[in-house]
Amino acid sequence: MTRSRLAPGTGIVTVPGAAPVLRTSGGEFLRIDTGGVTGEALVRRLAGEEAPGGEPSGEEPQTAELARLVEAFEDGGHAVSVPPRAPLTGRTVHVLGDPVLTGPLARCAGAEGAEVRRITPDQVAELARAAPDHHRPEGGVAVVWCLDSPVPEGLWDTADRLPGRRIAWLRCHREGSQSWTEPLAAAPGDVTSRHVRLRRLAATPAHRELAAYWAGHRTPDTGPHPTEASAVLIAALLTADLIAWAEAEAEAEAEAEAAGAGGTGRQPSGLPARRRLRRIDLRDLTFTEHPVLPVPDVAPLPAPTPVGTRAGAGAAEARP
Repeated sequence: MTRSRLAPGTGIVTVPGAAPVLRTSGGEFLRIDTGGVTGEALVRRLAGEEAPGGEPSGEEPQTAELARLVEAFEDGGHAVSVPPRAPLTGRTVHVLGDPVLTGPLARCAGAEGAEVRRITPDQVAELARAAPDHHRPEGGVAVVWCLDSPVPEGLWDTADRLPGRRIAWLRCHREGSQSWTEPLAAAPGDVTSRHVRLRRLAATPAHRELAAYWAGHRTPDTGPHPTEASAVLIAALLTADLIAWAEAEAEAEAEAEAAGAGGTGRQPSGLPARRRLRRIDLRDLTFTEHPVLPVPDVAPLPAPTPVGTRAGAGAAEARP
């Protein structure tokens, strides 16, 4: 029979002369009402230890009470019978861009369970042009594009269509001594690279200068390029966004399944990873986070009035 053990990150603190205390994976300390169970028996049971003789200690009434106590730990998520899977298990992450960043990213995402594949810009365009799959593939797919430079004009326009194909879209780039990680876009209406550019232009009085900088009207790049430390930091932040996306998808799929075949489960919305722009300073390895929203489509202009007509002309002609 599979026996539950303490969940990763949790622990039982045995305070001398006092009842045992649970330290949760979030760092909280909770008093444990052990009832008739001794603290030693509880620790042995949840830590995978055995009493002398290889059997749980205590008489049968205490064993039954111990089982109820372990069940309470399971219900609270503090004990598990099966080790949790890596958060990106079953996800496919396509990476492309500059090796100084894609290398650490591939290692970080792979360590979290992702199947990492290299991809080319032409293959990204093929994914973006593919017919949308209305039945989300098991595991999910993401594309991450990393640049050690400003984004060339129009480079990411095609990739901005990936969320409409149910493919997650994540990216980062460098401007001088600052690197930017943009919000992960996973569904139509999420923040794309185009939205980020428009929001940044609207937020600065130097919008003409910033636009010229992006367009390439600048002196040659003087760095600094990412070091091993800063590249790992950027890769870790991108991987954290991928984990948030994978967990949100898993939660949505579980809720949809629980709601029945109709798929009426609540879909995740307002995820921080999908509304968060980060700026990383490569000089001191600090970063700041900035909320960003998508830019609504502009309503089309009204049709031009034909030459020779004017507003109210019909009314004027109707007068005697």
